[in-house]
Amino acid sequence: MTTDVPRAETRSPWRELAPGIHMLPTAGFRLNVGLVVGTERALVVDTGAGPVSAAEIYSHVRDVTGLPLIVVTTHAHADHFFGNSYFAAQGVEEFWATSRCSEVQAENGEEQRALVTAVEPAMGAGDGAHAAILPANRLVEGKPVDLDLGVLSVTLFHLGRGHTDHDLLVGAGSVLFAGDLVEEGADPAFEDSFPTDWVRTLGKMAALEDLYDVFVPGHGEPMTVEEVVTQMNKMRSAIRVTRLAMDEASVDMTKAIPLLPYGPEQSRVLLTRLRTLAHWSWLKRKH
Repeated sequence: MTTDVPRAETRSPWRELAPGIHMLPTAGFRLNVGLVVGTERALVVDTGAGPVSAAEIYSHVRDVTGLPLIVVTTHAHADHFFGNSYFAAQGVEEFWATSRCSEVQAENGEEQRALVTAVEPAMGAGDGAHAAILPANRLVEGKPVDLDLGVLSVTLFHLGRGHTDHDLLVGAGSVLFAGDLVEEGADPAFEDSFPTDWVRTLGKMAALEDLYDVFVPGHGEPMTVEEVVTQMNKMRSAIRVTRLAMDEASVDMTKAIPLLPYGPEQSRVLLTRLRTLAHWSWLKRKH
């Protein structure tokens, strides 16, 4: 006599944020991948740090839909687009980003390999299948771009400089995929940023609350518009403190670090970045 043992249900790693709109938290860099599923096509937001993570993301996508795919890259940092070559090998032809993002992918992609070595050794070394750097081939330039997926449509748009000079936002229904313009559970990354512009861009994003009520960061939990405003105000305050320190020529600027609302590492990066941008601005005025 045999007894049927019920199978344990496997829980989907996807979080459905709205009908047809999903978020996949990944390991490694804690990247949030977006998936928007229409009736004719589906769209993937960011592809991971290399072919290993991309293969896992692709497998999870195929658990949800077998439709033809489009890929969107929010910005040209390795953990967000180094999986593009793997997706291309699976037949994806359209890779969207801002035109500036595509330029940075082509110019700086090789330099970023070291950033993923710990998580994706082959990608870091440039060895093996699907380890090529693949820039976007469909460009958002100035005006927003609407992509019809069948029933659902997606809007790609750039609000201004912030985390980088080419951040792309992806709006679908009531959900806005914001890349690293917003960060949850960690300090913002200022290395390639334009902090003063970033505050303005966050203000523009918060003004879209009539359109979007879920803001998906590049890393961390989904956010509300109130949390976006909190990040904006925190950053404004940090910039003000840093600028006061910069204005006091006789004062060691690093003394401002304990006063900033971020950890020591990102506080130093913010201070250095503001000082660098101020120097660039001075050089432009001089010449």
